[in-house]
Amino acid sequence: MSLALIKVAWDHAPTPVGYKRLTIRRLKWVLSLGGPPLIALVCIGRVPYAGTAFAMIIVLVAPYLPWVIIAFIRRHRVRAVLRAYPWCEWPCQYPRRPPGSPATIAIPFREDFTATLRILPFPIALAQLENDHPDRIWFAGDPRFGGVVSPVGGHYPVRVVPHTPRREECGGEGFDLARRVGLVRASGKATRT
Repeated sequence: MSLALIKVAWDHAPTPVGYKRLTIRRLKWVLSLGGPPLIALVCIGRVPYAGTAFAMIIVLVAPYLPWVIIAFIRRHRVRAVLRAYPWCEWPCQYPRRPPGSPATIAIPFREDFTATLRILPFPIALAQLENDHPDRIWFAGDPRFGGVVSPVGGHYPVRVVPHTPRREECGGEGFDLARRVGLVRASGKATRT
């Protein structure tokens, strides 16, 4: 199936499969971080030192659990983008970054506009993921507000947002669609999750 023959990214057969894997992966994150505190909480009063274990688990899990819950909920935005925009293949670069900084990808959409997009919710080395073409990327979305990228093939959809938040003029071509799928707020600012 050629990219030119499909109207939206969701019509490309590997894309829904990749989205399902994304959903399962994020559900595993939620269960792996949310399950242990719940088990420890249930065991308080029945198992010795369960309260201590619960407190230790909460200290370790508390910083990460909100992020994985938000990522699980926001997966619907990925699906909305894939159902509204087509895959387009673009050349890309992976700028070098210091350890611990967010993963970014640079896509030259036009001669005068290269978007630097941040990979959400956690840094992923897309250049190394089942990728026969690390210098190319599939993008679905609006370059001004972000969207979804995948290694060539559409099998690993990942949400991206502008690396530097900026406010665009409300209205114009593509603004209503970007707002409907959750890429931009009514104020013209791109969403960050």
